[in-house]
Amino acid sequence: MAGNGISDQVAIIGMGCSKFGERWDMGPDDLLVEAAYEAFEDAGVEAKDIEAAWLGTYVTAFTGQLLAQALKLEYIPISRVENMCATATDAFRNACFGIASGQYDIVMVAGVEKLKDTGFTGLGSSVILPNTNVMPPAPPPAQFALAATRYFHHYGIEPDQGRNTLAQISVKNHHNGSMHPKAHFQREITVEQALRAPMIAWPLGLFDCCGVSDGAAVAIITTPEIARTFRDDYILVKGMGLAIGGKQGTLRDDFDFVHFPETVAAAKQAYEQAGISDPRKQISMAEVHDCFTITELIIYEDLGFSPRGRASEDVEAGTFTLEGELPVNTDGGLKCFGHPIGASGIRMMYEVYKQLQGKAGPRQVKNADLGLVHNLGGTPGSFSVGVGVFGTRD
Repeated sequence: MAGNGISDQVAIIGMGCSKFGERWDMGPDDLLVEAAYEAFEDAGVEAKDIEAAWLGTYVTAFTGQLLAQALKLEYIPISRVENMCATATDAFRNACFGIASGQYDIVMVAGVEKLKDTGFTGLGSSVILPNTNVMPPAPPPAQFALAATRYFHHYGIEPDQGRNTLAQISVKNHHNGSMHPKAHFQREITVEQALRAPMIAWPLGLFDCCGVSDGAAVAIITTPEIARTFRDDYILVKGMGLAIGGKQGTLRDDFDFVHFPETVAAAKQAYEQAGISDPRKQISMAEVHDCFTITELIIYEDLGFSPRGRASEDVEAGTFTLEGELPVNTDGGLKCFGHPIGASGIRMMYEVYKQLQGKAGPRQVKNADLGLVHNLGGTPGSFSVGVGVFGTRD
């Protein structure tokens, strides 16, 4: 990648996030209004100041018109972006290019999903893709359960020990989410509760799987020069990476299922732009895609937070807790917010934004100056992955 990409060329001056959960009383437009007007107030701008917008959504809308209608954004460019679970991160990435190119001064990125009304118990589907019909129709819990069993086997981890490690990840995230008023689930759990919960796809139990939620999140971005005229505590975009798998992993008999190469590739792009050579030491906190606890465990290694095969040791040591060396999912993650697909990535940025500003309340990480967001969509063997790195002016 030439140069430093978009490092220090884009700044976030305002963010908003709706309450996540079973929002039966709200439509997608209502959720967008709830998140957007928090962002407007935070940034000190109005709808008329937005020159262009990007809307991330997987199944809730098929054009940008939903955002235009909800916020009365008449006759400006609005692009709808979809990239599976990396939808929101990709929408944000595209908006960053709009600013970095000099085309626009102030733009909006919004993500929304209204899943509860669809009746889907999982992600649902935006399109029906042609296929060879040789792959079994395994739902996501089963697919990631295969990654868990393979990981345990590959690294010689006894199943009971492995399940205990995964339970500790769930307990950590529930603890963090219990302190966030916008989380869907705000209740702490114990390791025993996680281990004794109903089994979904062995070894993944109920508390190893994220829920289905409704939600929206919004970011307002501009150039650093313009940001200085709005506020002192704006947050800089340090790097953005995106990597898409070609489904070869689903066809190869030697795919190892213990690492996700798309995460490695996307992180490499973002790290190079941000000048990160030792992510475990340099990154203050991270929001990662914990659709399942095994996913978070593998992500630790793919992002360079833990050596290969050693992530379980770091979990046992408390490395990724709020008080640990590198706090991960400080707001409770997908585990506590659920996963309204188009909104999740920007919701993660909302937490990083607050942490870097020192405004995360009881979840605040000490001396946070560099944060990471990671989104992963698809199945082991073929993912869409977005990674963003954000920092303060220092």
